[in-house]
Amino acid sequence: MRPVRIAPSDTVVRHGPDGSIYMESPFPLGPYASKLTERLELWAAESPDRTFLAERDAAGGWRRVSYREALAIVRSLAQAMLSRGLSAARPLLILSGNGIDHALLALGAMYAGVPYAPIAPAYSLQAREFTTLQQIFERMQPGLVFAAEGAAYERALAATLPPGVELVVSSSAPPSIPATTFVELVATPATAAVDEAHARVDGDTVAKILFTSGSTGRPKGVINTQRMLCSNQEMLRSVFLFLQDAPPVLCDWLPWNHTAGGNHNFGIVLYNGGTLYIDEGKPTAAHFGATVRNLREVPCTAHFTVPRFYEMLMPHLRSDRVLRDTFFKDLKLIFYAAAGLGQRFWDELRDVSIEACGEELLIMTGLGATETAPFAICTGLDGASAGMIGLPCPGMALKLTPVGGKLEGRVRGPNITPGYYKDEALTANSIRDGWLHTGDLGYLSDGELFVCGRVKDVIIVNGRKHHAQDLEWSLDDLAGIRRGRVVAFGTAERGRPERAVIVVEPSGTVPADVLTDAIRRRIVDLCGLLIHDVVLVRRGMVARTTSGKLRRAATKQRYEQGDLEVAGGQTGLHA
Repeated sequence: MRPVRIAPSDTVVRHGPDGSIYMESPFPLGPYASKLTERLELWAAESPDRTFLAERDAAGGWRRVSYREALAIVRSLAQAMLSRGLSAARPLLILSGNGIDHALLALGAMYAGVPYAPIAPAYSLQAREFTTLQQIFERMQPGLVFAAEGAAYERALAATLPPGVELVVSSSAPPSIPATTFVELVATPATAAVDEAHARVDGDTVAKILFTSGSTGRPKGVINTQRMLCSNQEMLRSVFLFLQDAPPVLCDWLPWNHTAGGNHNFGIVLYNGGTLYIDEGKPTAAHFGATVRNLREVPCTAHFTVPRFYEMLMPHLRSDRVLRDTFFKDLKLIFYAAAGLGQRFWDELRDVSIEACGEELLIMTGLGATETAPFAICTGLDGASAGMIGLPCPGMALKLTPVGGKLEGRVRGPNITPGYYKDEALTANSIRDGWLHTGDLGYLSDGELFVCGRVKDVIIVNGRKHHAQDLEWSLDDLAGIRRGRVVAFGTAERGRPERAVIVVEPSGTVPADVLTDAIRRRIVDLCGLLIHDVVLVRRGMVARTTSGKLRRAATKQRYEQGDLEVAGGQTGLHA
């Protein structure tokens, strides 16, 4: 095993009279900064010339910003926002994806105590209509909007930008909408007002609003405070001790409108004085080439990402010696989250590290949420296996409450959101008696916690509860199915009981009728459930988020509306 400093994993367990199990780390959480921008000031003083952020420029080289340069720009941007009257009531809205200008604007807003909201670019660039984006604008009431490539966002801005709200662009201003350039904001001289505003920022100050899709399709705005962000980074340092030994180097694609990319990974770099290479690629067929190119150049110290990234990287690691040598050169840890990693692929990922560098690399996983900033539960030095999520990290308390034969997770700690932006009803329903109800279901085995689905994904057939993830995992190694492309859900017509449906993207290696029969037999044998409908669909029909999570509700909606495109002319076969 390649040496890596990871804290020992342990927990204190007690049992409540209602059958609830309480779990808490015996190790205390250390002190943490009161605001994330304190760490920017720290590294600008201690390591001013170290590269903080890097991204590809038009010529294919790396545009770099040091900690000293970043702090100076952040202070100027903070002044520009204060001069425009931005505040908690008039926040910053960022429509474009990851980039240096995006990062500096976000930090400028934090420095001035102005909340900001990074929005998924798909809401602007891929939507036919802009209903969701309009809802976000109405909820946020922004005082300033940023879109790096302004012209690309023109149609969305024309439909949603309120009159009188200033638009800022890095390049290509939309012809029909007046815009200020990012360079103009940076030219604003910082005054004493910036220091005064920064001094007022404390743990309760709202740093950002992260919008998640939610089960209803109406975006939920999760409030992220400075206390959440800073305590969560200290939680990470308390588990991943190697972060304290040397500045981390990450090359990461995860979008900053998600907590994994914008809080976890960006925060790891900033909090520990590291370097972040902004990967313009992503784990899709069209864009993964850029990721491979970047990883051939950048030896990272750790990877914190989703299973899809490792799945797509595997054939390149096997065939590209330069990539393989660079990838494993300084790597200390492989971490995956946001979606399950099947045991078969988990073993393959472990084996290739041994083949490549003669050492096994520690593979870890965990569980978190946007509402937990996101780090909460993590495996330890013993590594991970399929479904395992580990134990609460220092500072976290976990309550497991019996629900239908499984345990529902509820968490408490300094990294828990105070609620949802301008949504008191959702806040009251999700946070009760100081505990955040996560909706995640799990079970304990040999003192380790395993996740097996969510409360809302339970399927009830003939009075018996079945968990969607159990059904999906039972098919993980079945020949003829694309890995990670299985969705299980329940559906019911008016006046009729719920029925179980399996939607699968086939690999094409097994005849459709043979695969359908095999799926039915496997579910009966392992789960004791007769499947009402098995639908084999074309590639791309099983909806997933950018972080790799299955979008069961979206696939279910397509099924019920008859919008699923079946594979090879096949239709669903009914029991």
